[in-house]
Amino acid sequence: MLSSPATSIDASLELPEGNCVLTHQPLNVEEITGLVGNDAAGAAVVFIGTTRNSFKGNVVTRLEYQAYSKMAIKTIGHIVREAVSHGSRSEHHIPTQQVSAILRCSVYHRLGTVPVGEPSIVIAVSSPHRKEAFGACEFILEEIKRKAQIWKREYYEGKDDSQAEWKENS
Repeated sequence: MLSSPATSIDASLELPEGNCVLTHQPLNVEEITGLVGNDAAGAAVVFIGTTRNSFKGNVVTRLEYQAYSKMAIKTIGHIVREAVSHGSRSEHHIPTQQVSAILRCSVYHRLGTVPVGEPSIVIAVSSPHRKEAFGACEFILEEIKRKAQIWKREYYEGKDDSQAEWKENS
């Protein structure tokens, strides 16, 4: 009997430009930030996306993330390589000179249940200058939201779990 491929599994990808991780474990911001350390870096920019407690008038109790992990990790790796090598080709219009100086990137995305107040994604980028690091960090976030095969489900206070809403990244 054939079984279907596992989805929403932990996955990681090491690249010369950095690393990408999908995990069910809580995200350690300090550890992830440390992965982009470099003596040539004058800046390290970190984005931490956390589960907020409300959305459009509803009280959010938790989020749940699912992914087609084998494809999502490759997509995230491609986005990181694009940010480092030629981010100017995106619709976000990040000038090449801003992205070419990126030293290291680290992207961690949580899977499974993420309680209110906990990080669901951490992106760390190091660069000799802050402008490049900020630009690359934003580019990586927006491209992951647009392209990665990751979905979230919001659970609301006072509503049955069957009423939780699946939301595709956009």
